[in-house]
Amino acid sequence: MKTLVIIPAYNEEKNIASVASGVRGTVPDCDILVVDDGSKDRTKAVAKEFGCAVVSLPFNMGIGAAVQTGFIYAKRYHYDLAIQVDADGQHIPEEIERIVRPILNGKYDVVVGSRYIKRSNYKTPWTRRLGMIILSSINSVILKKRITDTTSGFRAYNRKAILFLADNYPDDYPEPEALVLLSRSSFRIAEVPVQMNNRLEGKSSITPFRSIYYMIKVILAIFVDLFKEKHT
Repeated sequence: MKTLVIIPAYNEEKNIASVASGVRGTVPDCDILVVDDGSKDRTKAVAKEFGCAVVSLPFNMGIGAAVQTGFIYAKRYHYDLAIQVDADGQHIPEEIERIVRPILNGKYDVVVGSRYIKRSNYKTPWTRRLGMIILSSINSVILKKRITDTTSGFRAYNRKAILFLADNYPDDYPEPEALVLLSRSSFRIAEVPVQMNNRLEGKSSITPFRSIYYMIKVILAIFVDLFKEKHT
């Protein structure tokens, strides 16, 4: 299958080379697209040095716009499989096979790599973990199946899901809301257990205050989506 690895990146010059190199070593036949979300450092230059295709957004537009740009690229160039990987080094390239296998087997359209199905060494600040538990509980009720890691950005998508998300992808903090949109459109979604690392270099932009803001905003967005679905 023609495969694209989408890496949204904002000021990740210290990590992008390691991430791209790891992906290339594990999935040698894939193409790698780095979506530079208005970085102010050398993210774009380093990605190009490692042979990645790069699309640069004109300014920092957020993770939703960056990932949707990847889907639009995948749609335009007729990719059969898209794999979303974070640029901070959290996602282990050797785990890609786990999230891809159920799609290749034809069982699912979208597969999410979860940190919480099995015991993991990954450490989550308590404010973020609380928000994840609340969002996962809401998503589990809506999707009518247990979801443990609704904020995970380690995901795989088949061609059908690529086409849908190229036109329908949430803004701002999109991961939980995207699962709701996909489920309401009858996509088959699964979680698989994966291990993850903590960030390689730098600090996350998600502070405790932003974690609370994120949770409230995403919950509101999810219920707005449900309201729209009910009245369309």
